[in-house]
Amino acid sequence: MQTELEKKPLFSADLQQFLHHRHLLRTEIPFSEELINWHIEHGFISAEKSIIKNKKGYLCNRCGQNDKRYFSSYWSCSDEKNQMYCRSCVMMGRVSENIFLYSWIKEVEASWQPIKLTWEGKLSLGQQKAADILIDAITKREELLIWAVCGAGKTEILFPGIEFALNQGFRVCIATPRTDVVLELTPRLKTAFQTTKVSALYGGSEDKGSLSPLMISTTHQLLRYKEAFDVIIIDEVDAFPYSADQTLQFAVQKARKKNSTLIYLSATPSKELKKKAHIGKLKSVRIPARHHRKPLPEPRFCWCGNWQKKLARSKIPKQVKIWVEQHVKEGRPVFLFVPSVSVLEKVTACFAGMRYRTAGVHAEDKNRKEKVQQFRDGRLDVLITTTILERGVTIPMVQTGVLGAESPIFTESALVQIAGRTGRHKKYAQGDVIYFHFGKTKSMIDARNHINEMNKLARKNELID
Repeated sequence: MQTELEKKPLFSADLQQFLHHRHLLRTEIPFSEELINWHIEHGFISAEKSIIKNKKGYLCNRCGQNDKRYFSSYWSCSDEKNQMYCRSCVMMGRVSENIFLYSWIKEVEASWQPIKLTWEGKLSLGQQKAADILIDAITKREELLIWAVCGAGKTEILFPGIEFALNQGFRVCIATPRTDVVLELTPRLKTAFQTTKVSALYGGSEDKGSLSPLMISTTHQLLRYKEAFDVIIIDEVDAFPYSADQTLQFAVQKARKKNSTLIYLSATPSKELKKKAHIGKLKSVRIPARHHRKPLPEPRFCWCGNWQKKLARSKIPKQVKIWVEQHVKEGRPVFLFVPSVSVLEKVTACFAGMRYRTAGVHAEDKNRKEKVQQFRDGRLDVLITTTILERGVTIPMVQTGVLGAESPIFTESALVQIAGRTGRHKKYAQGDVIYFHFGKTKSMIDARNHINEMNKLARKNELID
C-alpha cells in the first residue's frame, strides 16, 4: 500500500527502480533535475561527494582509491578553479571534487516469484558436498572458499546454492575478473534458471546498469553498485586483475550488503586464502577431482631449444611443429599458449604458411569473441593465445601446449589453469598437456606437483576411477 508521500505527484517508481542499490554519476541517471532534487529533499536519494579530502590526501568514494599517484586536477570552468579527480576509475566516467554520486537510500523488498532450477544434470559426491556447504554458508551469511580443480564443475556446484538464495528473496551476483568468463557463464546460467531474469554485465553489454535477481558481472562493473547483493560469488578469485587491484576488491565489498555471503571460487587460490583456510579463519571445502571421475592430465616437459631465436628467423621449433601436426592430423584441436602479443604475432605468422586453420587472439583483439567461437565450432585447428584464455573456456577434445613455459608470465597458477583446459569433457577425459621450454623453472615444477597432488588426494578419497 502506498504511503502519503509516495502518492505525491513527483514520487517516481521508475527512478526508484533505476537507482536502487546503484552508485551513479548524474550523467548516468536519465531523469530530470527537478525529480532527482525532490527525492533528495524527501530522503529517498543520497548525494555524496565522489572525492573526499582527508589528512592523508584524497579518497575516491566510488573505487576506494587513496594513493595520491592516482589523483590529478583539471580546470573547471563552471567553478572557476582546479578540481581533483580520480584516474583509477576514470574509464567509468570522471569523478571529481565537484561531482556527486547518487544512490537510493530506502530498502526495496525483493518481489520475484519462487525460482525453479531447470538444470537436469546430477552432481557427483564431491560436488554435492560442496553444494551443501555452500547452502549452509548462505544460510549463515558466512564467507567460504570453494577450492576445486579445473573441470570439477564449479559452475554446477553453484546451482543449488543460487536456487536456495533466490527463493529466500536474495539477490545473487557471480563476479569474475574477465569478460570471457562472463560470456562463457551467461548462457549456462540462463539455461539453468529459465524462470528468472539473468543479467550479464561487462563493458559494452546490453544489460549494463541493470539490477536483476541473478547477475553475472566483471568486477569492474561492480563499481556502480552499493550494498546491492545478498550473495556475491567471486569466480577465479586469484585471476588478474582482481588479485592485484585493490579498487576491484573494494568494489566487491561495496557492492555486497552488510549482512551477506561472500564465496571465493578457484582452482588455484592465493597463498593468503589457503593460509586463512588452513588456520580456520575461513571456512573452506576442497574438491580434488573432476565431475567425470577421471584424473587430471599431468603436464609433461619438452625442451625445444632457443625458441626465440628460431622465431626471429620465422621458424617454429621442430618439437612444437611435430606435436601440433600429430594432433591436427588425428582431428584434435590445439590450444597453443604464448607469453606475449609480440610472440603471438610471430607464431601466428609462421603457422599462416602451413595447411592448418589457425588464428591468434589476445586481450586487445577486437575479433576475439568471433575467433574463440570459430574454435568452439570446429572451424579452426589451432588457436594461438596469450594467457587471456587460460580460464573459463571449455573446448571438448582440446590438446594444450605452452611455448616458452619458462617465461615469468607463466606462474604456477597460470600453468595449472592452462593445463586445466584439457580433458574437461567426460567423453574426452584423456588429453595431452605439454610445456615447451628453454629451461625448467620452479613455476613449471610446482604446477606439475600441484596437479599430481590433486590426483593423489582424489584417489585417496576414492573420487576418481
